[in-house]
Amino acid sequence: MASPDLTIRFEREGDADGIKEVNRTAFATPAEADLVDRLRRLEASVVSLVAEDGGSLVGHILFSPVSLPGREPMPILGLAPTAVRPDRQRQGIGSQLVRAGLDAARKTGAAAVVVVGHARFYPRFGFVPASRFGLTCEYDVPDEVFMALELVPGFLAGPGGLVQYHPAFAEL
Repeated sequence: MASPDLTIRFEREGDADGIKEVNRTAFATPAEADLVDRLRRLEASVVSLVAEDGGSLVGHILFSPVSLPGREPMPILGLAPTAVRPDRQRQGIGSQLVRAGLDAARKTGAAAVVVVGHARFYPRFGFVPASRFGLTCEYDVPDEVFMALELVPGFLAGPGGLVQYHPAFAEL
């Protein structure tokens, strides 16, 4: 269980090194940490939240814009990455980050979110295979890991298409 002192808050100046460390320790390669730095540098971060416990960053989540050609402007965000330090995983921190991130995404005016992620984790927040909305991913991933969530019911009705992530993702 997460510590009662755990706080979920927006990223602020001075958090970049802690966020990089969380992402470096949470993933097998530095690719996700580098991606977060690129998206921040390119000002493509729409929602960036951290989990802080006792003054230490223990988790991070980022949402950035994605596009669906032919349906512009589409207020759709891509959720990636979600990271929790290995010694703090399985304590509910990732779930708290996802819930807070989705709430923050709604407040930005986003109408939908897509994610390439764990097929057993994200459905608990309402994500379903994006193919149900006729959406495909620009990356070659299994159908069950490319998921979508409508923040505005019915928003993804109608023609689907190929979801394209921010160009920074191409460097992964």
